[in-house]
Amino acid sequence: MKILIYGINYAPELTGIGKYSAEMAEWLAARGHEVGVVTAPPYYPQWEVHAGYRAGRYRKETRRGVTVRRAPLWVPGKPGGLKRLIHLASFALSSLPSLLRAAAGRPDVILVVEPALFCAPAAWLAARLCGARAWLHIQDYEVDAAFELGLLKGAGLRAAVRRAERWLMRRFDRVSTISNRMLDLAVAKGVEPGRVVLLPNWIDVEAIAPRGGDYRAELGIPENAVVALYSGNMGGKQGLQTLADVARRLSREHRLWFVFCGQGPERAPLEAQCQGLPRVRFLDLQPAERLGELLNTADIHLLPQRAGAADLVMPSKLTGMLASGRPVVCGAAPGTELACVVENCGLVTPPEDGAAMADAVRKLGDNARMRETLGAAARQYALAHLHVDTVLAAAEREFEAVSASKGKPDAREA
Repeated sequence: MKILIYGINYAPELTGIGKYSAEMAEWLAARGHEVGVVTAPPYYPQWEVHAGYRAGRYRKETRRGVTVRRAPLWVPGKPGGLKRLIHLASFALSSLPSLLRAAAGRPDVILVVEPALFCAPAAWLAARLCGARAWLHIQDYEVDAAFELGLLKGAGLRAAVRRAERWLMRRFDRVSTISNRMLDLAVAKGVEPGRVVLLPNWIDVEAIAPRGGDYRAELGIPENAVVALYSGNMGGKQGLQTLADVARRLSREHRLWFVFCGQGPERAPLEAQCQGLPRVRFLDLQPAERLGELLNTADIHLLPQRAGAADLVMPSKLTGMLASGRPVVCGAAPGTELACVVENCGLVTPPEDGAAMADAVRKLGDNARMRETLGAAARQYALAHLHVDTVLAAAEREFEAVSASKGKPDAREA
């Protein structure tokens, strides 16, 4: 097949959507498919364009068998509601020429990744112009999340945006997303059940196996310490202030150490809130080849989440946590899919409740047998549901099925 992937994030970004888009593209290319990508210069999660790239320049490169076209974008130093919208719109506009050039190669499938939904109309139109099937993959319901988290406000604006989103989503030949609840939401937004596909995020379970190597010596952490780790983006949706609250509440528990690894606009405030805490260590994002060592540093993984976001996003960092065979302490409302996954392999606390999360960390810190039991369940879940080859082979079959339908009449209303 010829597959074109269109989205704002891509490698060499180490975390989030860019990581998964790149792994999918490279996996498909290794299977013999012709894969192209239209994306932006790497900037996430630091919100700063990486060294060796320019924010204002078009560029074409080949990465591991994938042709990558990069289009300019504006990157705000401190992303907020309006600034974030301008940021997304800048890429959606600048990437149009690159998208049309790539579509001229007549791909079988054009897959656009949300965020950013701003890119979806052009992806759909390009697919129709070149005879490709249009596929929308939703990593994050950014519209709903923006309103739930207060980044966008106003009942009238929300209703108008929802109508536009619903109209747009119904135009795509396939709509996939990463969890069952998010799949149900796609149907609730008007997508026909026969057009939705579950495409969860994945992990190389062998690369993240719970064995040898960690960061304790490098960070000056005693071997017998119990380490609670957060690793990932440090942005607004994570509710990171909860981490500082937990660390302060447990500051007298001398066996407990905290490692906070990541970058993003909320890191500086988190560091400020943790000042004076002797058993808290901060790390920048680590190279992909050391991810296993990083995750093996943890005895407990921390997964804070802002209230209202748990069924609109499925944190990509969760896959590595589970594969590492360590229990997870997660802030999520009861009944959400995130809570349902974690409750079998960790402890679930109310979102943004530092006292409850601290109690859960203390409970696991004091009970090695519980940590071992829940960690084993986490590893088993990853093996059964998240193996990269299992997930992407299923995706490949879906791509082949929708590609085979090219040229057949489309029964949808115009």
